[in-house]
Formats: sequence, structure tokens, C-alpha cells
Amino acid sequence: MDQFIIQGGRRLRGEVAVSGAKNAALPIMAACLLADGPSKLTGLPDVADVKTLSSLLGELGVKADHHDDTVELEVAGENDSHARYDLVCTMRASICVLGPLLAKRGYARVAMPGGCAIGSRPIDIHLRGLEALGAQIDLKSGDVVAKAKRLKGAEIFLGGPFGSTVTGTANIMMAATLAEGTTVIESAACEPGVQDLADFLNKMGAKITGAGSPRITIEGVENLHGTTHQIIPDRIEAGTFMVASAITNGEVKLSQVRLDHMMAVVDKLRQIGVIIEKDNGGAVISSRRRISATDVTTQPYPGFPTDLQAQLMTLLCLAGGNSVITEKIYPDRFLHVSELARMGANIRKEGPTAIITGVKRLVGAPVMAGDLRASAALVLAGLAAEGTTTISRVYHIDRGYEHIETKLAALGADIKRVNE
Repeated sequence: MDQFIIQGGRRLRGEVAVSGAKNAALPIMAACLLADGPSKLTGLPDVADVKTLSSLLGELGVKADHHDDTVELEVAGENDSHARYDLVCTMRASICVLGPLLAKRGYARVAMPGGCAIGSRPIDIHLRGLEALGAQIDLKSGDVVAKAKRLKGAEIFLGGPFGSTVTGTANIMMAATLAEGTTVIESAACEPGVQDLADFLNKMGAKITGAGSPRITIEGVENLHGTTHQIIPDRIEAGTFMVASAITNGEVKLSQVRLDHMMAVVDKLRQIGVIIEKDNGGAVISSRRRISATDVTTQPYPGFPTDLQAQLMTLLCLAGGNSVITEKIYPDRFLHVSELARMGANIRKEGPTAIITGVKRLVGAPVMAGDLRASAALVLAGLAAEGTTTISRVYHIDRGYEHIETKLAALGADIKRVNE
């Protein structure tokens, strides 16, 4: 099992390119199940989740031809519609094959994703949406079994207790592209990844309007064809590198970044003293000597993203005064708190809220990553800490960040990957 060893205290300087968005790439890859003919995707991030979904699609009859950040996907056979547990359990986003399998093949058997380190993320909203489209849903041996001769358009409400569901919106939108008639999704997720998926589906011949708003309308078509598409840049990776620059008092230029996808993040970082300047299609990130305290609440897009909560908390550990972070999307998403405390952070957790009292310094320590974004937070803490930080279980970070240690080392960080 790999570890990161970080010698902290180095200022980051230089330029780094933001990779393609994992959360956009995964449903777009799944959407290739709907197409007659090959599709070419470029800007695909080299991360573990993409590799996992590629393996799953292979078992579902999809041939994949990878070249660097480009993959050509084409359905070579439709005999197997069973997404098995041993693959689905490693990545909850695997559930996004359910909608396209059902719409294209009339049958899907997908393992229930199971538990999650950051809290409960049930798929009941996905299933209610598919039932509204006319699917028959059963649960057999831990698998969701869905059947329908042809789905029929419907009006579907996708709101949940913590806001709209991103993967659920993607699943229903993909299924509705081949349904008979018109589907209207109310309380749809507005994330850039949903918009990117809609753009891809429309290139395939779908008729989708309203993506990026809470109401999406889909006019069903008879079939879809393959196409070519560029994955959008990853706003979460971009936000992580913004914090990396700020927490080390560095100066980092991000290329291939979409600041229009990050307005809540950019606004909050600027409030606390991070300097973000547009530069020839990119952005240059620097900071004041001392970061200010703030309050932030995670919200569905376009609000502050839950996937950057842990990274912002790490930066606020070194801010002047008391900060408050309230987690409204996944109330249990605080696995990083105890590990940051090992490095000298002063954080008190009260239910879905964390109160952070800024300290003058963090100190290196052995820590353990608990999930994808918590592992990124610990890397950031290690960059700023005095001394050596050893991070175990970095397979979590490999799920969503493309060669993060290589990118950080190119900016001047002292970070090494070793096998423990």
C-alpha cells in the first residue's frame, strides 16, 4: 500500500494544468452505452475511478481503446447487463450505468452500492425516477433489477433531504433520452458535470433543454449515435490547487481552469485573503501573509461545494480567529478533523458543524486518509506543516486526482510516493 511522505514548508511556484473533471467523465462514459457507434472522449483524467468504470463497461460489452487522455468507446455486445458488486462496491458512481442500460437494453441488474465513509447516500431517488418512467424495479440478492419494454416520458421531482441528486439527475436524464414522449425533471442538479453530460447527449442526437437549471426537459428520440466530446476541467482539482498555493504562501498559475464553474469558491477564497487573478484563460493564485477567518456552509451548485469543504478547513486552520464550517450535503463528512488535530489543528465538531480556531503553525505527523477529499486536505496540511508528514491509504486520493504528487513536485513541493 502506498504512502505520501511530505517535507513541509516549501512555497509552491509555477504552472499546473487542471485535469478533466472526474465527476463529469464518469456519467459521460456510462452514456456511451446508449449510442449506436463509437464515441471519442478527450481530456479524460487518469484516475482510479475512470479505470474502474472502464472495467465495468468492458463487462457490459463496451470496447475501450485508450490513448493518453483520450478513449474511444463502442458497444460491441449487449448480452450482459449485470453490473457486479465486486466492481460497484469500489465506486458508488457505478450506479450511473443503471439508467442507460435500462433505456437501451430494456433490462439492467446493478449491485446496490452499499455503505460510504462520508455517510448515507441512498439511491431511492434514482429508483423512484425510473419507476415514474415506467420501469419495474425489484431487489434481488443485493442487486437492483430494472425492466421496461420502453420507458415513457413523465414529470419527475428529484429533490432530496440534502438537495438535488447529481448522479440521480444524470441517471434519469440518460434514461429519458430514449423514452417515448417528454420528460421534465424538477429539482434537477445544476452542477457543471450535469451540463457537460447534457451537451454530450445532445451531440449524440438527444433533445435536452434546461441543463444547468433546476428544470430539465428531455424529448425522447428513437436512437442515439456516437460522437466526439472534450471533458470539462475539474473545478474540485482547481480549487485544491488554489488552496495549495494559498496555504504555502506560493504563486501558482492554473491553466485549463473554468472560473465560471467556481464562483462560490473564488468568492470565498478572495474574502479570506487569497488573490485570484485571471490570466490568458487561466488564473494566478497567491495570498496575503495571513488568512482571515470566515463562515461557510456547503450547498448544492452553485453554492460552495462539499467536495472542497475539507480543503478549505485545512486552510482555515492557519487563519486568524474563529471560523465555522457547516456541512449541509453530507453531515458526517468530517473524517479529516481528527487527523488534522494530530497535526496541531484546533477544531471542535458539533453535529454537522465544525468550529476552527486558527493556530500559528501545523506540525508534521503520521496521518491516515479516510476518503478522497479528506486525503487531499491532509496533503495540503503536510505542505504547510513544519517537519515530516506521512499519509497512509493514499489510494483514496488516486480515485480523483491525476498524479497529484507529480504535479505538486513540479511546483516545488517535497512530496514522494513510497510503498510502505
